[in-house]
Parts: sequence; C-alpha cells; structure tokens
Amino acid sequence: MLKQLRNHPVIDRLPDEIRFLRQWFENPLKVGAVAPSSPALARKMASYIDLDRPGLVVELGPGTGVVTKAVLDHGVEPSRVLAVEYSSEFVDILRDRFAGAKVIQGDAYDFEAIRQQHVQEPLCAVVSSLPLFNQPKPMRKRLIELCLDALSPGAPFIQFSYALVPPVPQEDGDFEVENSNWIIGNLPPARVWIYRRPVQ
Repeated sequence: MLKQLRNHPVIDRLPDEIRFLRQWFENPLKVGAVAPSSPALARKMASYIDLDRPGLVVELGPGTGVVTKAVLDHGVEPSRVLAVEYSSEFVDILRDRFAGAKVIQGDAYDFEAIRQQHVQEPLCAVVSSLPLFNQPKPMRKRLIELCLDALSPGAPFIQFSYALVPPVPQEDGDFEVENSNWIIGNLPPARVWIYRRPVQ
C-alpha cells in the first residue's frame, strides 16, 4: 500500500516528518529515525567542521537535508559537499533543495567504492546520520575506519546517536572519541560522537 502511494500528488506535498515515517516503515534498517534530526542537533554536528581545512565534506545518510542545511549555514560551500543517500525519494529532494551540492544515490557502507569514484583528495570531514546501531559492530567499525582513512590527519568523523555509548568504543580501534552534551531539543534526545585519528 505504501509503495502504491509513493508517487501520489498528495503524498508528494507531505512534510518531511511524514516522508521519514513512511521510509522507516518501508526500510527500518536503512532509515534509523522516524523523523528528521532537529536543527539544534544538526547545528551541533556542523560545528565540528573546520572551515579552514581543505577537502570535501562527505555526508552519509542526509535524509531530507536538515544536517546538509546546517553544514551549508556553517559556511561550507555547496561545491564542497558530497551527500550519499540510500533512498531515491530523498535523493530527489536533496538535489532539488541543494542544487550546488553533489548528491549521489548509494549505500554508505560501500564507502570504498564511493571513495574510489568520487574522492580525489583527503576529506575535510565526514558527517553521518546513519543508524549505525542497526548494524553489527564489525560493520560499524569498518565504516568508521574507512572514513578515517579518507580524512586528512585530525579531521573528524561526526556521528549522532541516541545511545548512551559510542557506536564503536575508543579501545576497539586506532582512533580517539569525544562526545557532545545531550541535545535535549531533539526527539528523542541525542548527542554527537566525534572520531579522529591521532595526529602523528
């Protein structure tokens, strides 16, 4: 029934919250939230991007673009944003809303292929809204390490979650982990985890 309604003109005009809910019903393992991130959480994630650091900002799982907007509002030029989104519906929304950014449809967990095809220099930051806890721990660790390999030394992999613990603990990898305070304005409350490789 949901698939039959996908292209209905009324559905096309629904707010992002309803789009998220529908996507979650269709694929809960790929869409980890039933609503977009709050602007406060998005701003907090974007705040960890160093504007003076060269390279692309890769966004994984941008959804309908709340975090994308915060990244751009933070001062990142649209041409420096590469957004990787699994949902074809969300890809269309992102391309319409952020014409200057590069939006590709793909599976963020296949980061090696994404890097080979779209990344030619060390990244400035990776900003992730992926539901990492929906995946087994080895898969989470592999993604984070692949992203850290693609980042310039000291650059952040930025991830939000609703959990009390990080998606991958610091003792499980060659990286440092810090976290923000809880963002109470988000529903449910969330915080940001920041992974970095130690600068040698």
